[in-house]
Amino acid sequence: MSAFAASFAVSSAHNSYTGAAALQREQELNRFLQDVEKRALRIAEVSVRDRDEALDIVQEAMIKLARKYAMRAVDEWTPLFYRILQNGVRDWHRRRALRNRVMAWFGTPGGDDDDCDPVAAAADPAGRTPDEQLQQREAMKTLERALAALPLRQREAFMLRNFEGLDVAGTALAMGCSTGSVKTHYSRAVHSLRESLGEHWQ
Repeated sequence: MSAFAASFAVSSAHNSYTGAAALQREQELNRFLQDVEKRALRIAEVSVRDRDEALDIVQEAMIKLARKYAMRAVDEWTPLFYRILQNGVRDWHRRRALRNRVMAWFGTPGGDDDDCDPVAAAADPAGRTPDEQLQQREAMKTLERALAALPLRQREAFMLRNFEGLDVAGTALAMGCSTGSVKTHYSRAVHSLRESLGEHWQ
């Protein structure tokens, strides 16, 4: 997936962004989307456990950010983007739950978790031996399985803090909750991961 294949045009309604200023804003937005794309895909993929669905969710989040918030301050983009992304993930889970209920009503199995491909392994770091690469891939798969087993809000808090590096305030904005809730969800996630990962926890 390209970072943002669709062309981005700054609305002419914003008179403060015309000509060179509009081009600069477009370049800033594209750089942001390119930088955030891989991490966002990892978060979405762990959350929905389907790469194609995750790609769609990430691209839709990018489009919504460009359309609705391109004129916001650059330092606001990260929490805004992840709030859009997390809302997309929640909507996906709601639609899936509804589909499963409808399929169950008609007597047709709706879940297809057993048929999903596992989350793509992390890229091998340069200079690692094959054994080290295998160990890293296995460690990442173990972590992703443990993350997938967490309640949604705990998973969101943990991944935004650790994968994206947001602080508590930024995570709260992205999740649409208070900083106290972020701390609670994060603490519970860490506790659960320590228990489930055991000796693999670092």
